[in-house]
Amino acid sequence: MASSRVSELTVPSPDRGKALAVSRREIGLLIGLLAGTTILSQFFRASLAVIAPELIRDLALSPEMLGLANGGFFGALLVAQVGVGVAFDRIGPRRTVGALSILMTLGAALHAVADTGPLLVAARVVTGAGCAASFMAALVLVSAWLEPSRWSTGLSWVFGSSQFGILLAGAPLAVVAELAGWRMAFLGMAVVAALVGVLFFIFVRDNPPSALSAPPTDTAQPGTLAGLRQILSIPGILPVFALFGVAYASVATISGLWAGPYLKDIYGLEAGSRGLVLTIMAALQMISVFVVGPLDRVFDTRKWLIAAGATATLVILCVLATVPYLSLGMALTLLFVMNITTAYNTVLLAHMRGHFPNHLAGRGATTGNIAQLAGAAALPVLTGFIPGFVGVLPSGYAPDAYRLIFASLATCLAIGLFIYLCFARDIRPSERIK
Repeated sequence: MASSRVSELTVPSPDRGKALAVSRREIGLLIGLLAGTTILSQFFRASLAVIAPELIRDLALSPEMLGLANGGFFGALLVAQVGVGVAFDRIGPRRTVGALSILMTLGAALHAVADTGPLLVAARVVTGAGCAASFMAALVLVSAWLEPSRWSTGLSWVFGSSQFGILLAGAPLAVVAELAGWRMAFLGMAVVAALVGVLFFIFVRDNPPSALSAPPTDTAQPGTLAGLRQILSIPGILPVFALFGVAYASVATISGLWAGPYLKDIYGLEAGSRGLVLTIMAALQMISVFVVGPLDRVFDTRKWLIAAGATATLVILCVLATVPYLSLGMALTLLFVMNITTAYNTVLLAHMRGHFPNHLAGRGATTGNIAQLAGAAALPVLTGFIPGFVGVLPSGYAPDAYRLIFASLATCLAIGLFIYLCFARDIRPSERIK
């Protein structure tokens, strides 16, 4: 019985023709530390939503400055991706993530002392740079440690666990902000970021122990531009990037930025209630990621599982954008269901990874992440101009402003989904990756 359990966890061998057994303990350690880094990244991504009204008050933020602060985080992630991809392929994810954890710690501490809008933007930029390797390190390491048919499952373990970061950025952050202030909350997270970075550097390995003694590959590493050209010339990858660029960003712009103000301005929810809603949203997304991740193996398709999730998300955004005067119960139901349907992003990551040869795994992952982060950086900034365009009421932003925000996000997702459906090819979990 024990040997059969270990045999379920396999990694690709150097000749790609065999699978090397890896113990559950080894996989568990890797997944646990990857989860730690992604939990922090998720927390910092989503941390403005629940305390946005308090930040607006304490720092006298305009809606444009609030959008710039949130977009600055993703902008820093975006700018860092090319360097991170090269670092992955040349020095490995362990050293890359370990080094960037220093910036994550400094950025979190800078949040705690920010007293103006520009300083908050600076804090978001530094923190974003520190988080730049977290999620794509998971993609690179999971694809190195597990066989291709289990990539979506492995990624669901990491990204499902990462939702604890969004949970922390919900009700727990709201409670700490009310009791000790949001500055103390970020100071505490700076300490956690430092600890996780040290543990990651000490314990994570770029390859499974069974593969450490394997003969090195003789595939030469291309230069930065040559590697980028190779990635972009892979048949079928650009339509995947088109959806990847808006799939996460369209929902993250809501959960990470506008959900808190929306619930306050339209329904009058206070910080504690807003935090509870965001916590439930994150919990539902976490559960759904664990459920949806392995389904690509059940149905032996990635494209059509992704298409179903993206279509359902698009429908919800359209309802939020077009139906006026939604009741609180209906609005919450739509937000909750949206966080369930968006779980297809994990399968989309595995679909993207299936296009890349192994020697370009790092740069392939981060090149795709450039598309994702471009959307995640641009959409908060662009939607930040909508409230001012519509008009700001004494009690907050107007209902029409939020409907336009939802409509803008729905349009972006619809364009990406259309390109993906028309031109992307399916890479089934049963296919062998060369």
